[in-house]
Amino acid sequence: MNYILFDDPGIRPNLLPFTFTRPVSYVRVGILTIAEKWQHWLGSESSVFTQPYLQKKFPLVEAGDNWLINGAVCPTAALVQEIQHLKTNQALVNNNRLIAARTSAKIDASLFTIAAAGFQQLTSNQSFTVITDCCDIFTENGQQIREDFVLLTQGRTSQPILDPHTIVYNPAGIFLEEGATTKAAVLNAERGPIYMGKNAQVMEGAIVRGPFAMGEGSIVNVSGRMIGDNSFGPYCKVGGEVSNSVMFGYSSKVHDGFMGNSVLGEWCNLGADTNTSNMKSDYGNVKLWNYADQQFKDTGRLFCGTMMGDHSKVSINTMFNTGTVVGVNANIFGSGFHPKLVPSFSWGGGDQWEKYRLDKALDVAQKAMERRGKVLDEVEREILAEVFKATE
Repeated sequence: MNYILFDDPGIRPNLLPFTFTRPVSYVRVGILTIAEKWQHWLGSESSVFTQPYLQKKFPLVEAGDNWLINGAVCPTAALVQEIQHLKTNQALVNNNRLIAARTSAKIDASLFTIAAAGFQQLTSNQSFTVITDCCDIFTENGQQIREDFVLLTQGRTSQPILDPHTIVYNPAGIFLEEGATTKAAVLNAERGPIYMGKNAQVMEGAIVRGPFAMGEGSIVNVSGRMIGDNSFGPYCKVGGEVSNSVMFGYSSKVHDGFMGNSVLGEWCNLGADTNTSNMKSDYGNVKLWNYADQQFKDTGRLFCGTMMGDHSKVSINTMFNTGTVVGVNANIFGSGFHPKLVPSFSWGGGDQWEKYRLDKALDVAQKAMERRGKVLDEVEREILAEVFKATE
């Protein structure tokens, strides 16, 4: 079976700025990215169909018989069974959305709409999660942590918590991978599970409430307060107070300051005492910039913090308004609240903004990645250059 996770053309624009630099299925929600979830459920790797400028990093693999799966859909056992039972030229739909299809035709963008010609449409009545906009990433995160926790830990035994000064509530809901450690911390899994990836650390005085997940090599700093529904991918550094937020990987919010109902991509850094407002003072719904419609749209939600694309950095004491969107590779500094939309490759703060030079931005990105033993290769440079060009 050759599986291809495709970017739903009706969803991808609503997941910008995160999908500027990755396919939809590489969004992290819960412990795993959506692509990693499918790999576990299918027992097989998959390729992706995405934007042409991303395809070099995320290559498409075609075969004579292909199963196409919507990359915004989080799998369940029942849904996987329905998809695997599809016959050639059958499509699975739900709520007027293409969920999956099986085809021997040449793969192109015309296949990924519910009106695609030549498919016999079958309706799925299963219940499953679809990540349709940026807010869904944090809204669905707690439940996805619970589901991923079962998927990853079933039939396995956690590494023991050896530190006698760590206080544990509901130890059955806590799982430590090899090398994960805690020191004089509080781990409370009564409300939801706690998952610590390989070599992850929770330092002295930290309080962690589930649902909570941290990837390989990630660190919760001394006295960090993780309030619940938080996910941090590999090699993140987190401190201060964090609630219902997701960091995709390799990003840092080490110091004091509040981050709530927010999503950070990869290679982001929040300076000390950075704060994200996540609720309006008039208790009204939060409006968030939508790249597809080129306007601020009502999220229908009372809580929404900051959405920040890859490689963006902010200085100490930065203050973000409720419902702020920061694009890719922005560098933000200065006093006062910043605009609720900071375009990609912006440099400055307050009322003083200029275009971030591409060569300088790439140099900073390269140095940041080298600190974690990674390389900003030519493919990554080309992707960032395409985002830069689109911003112009």
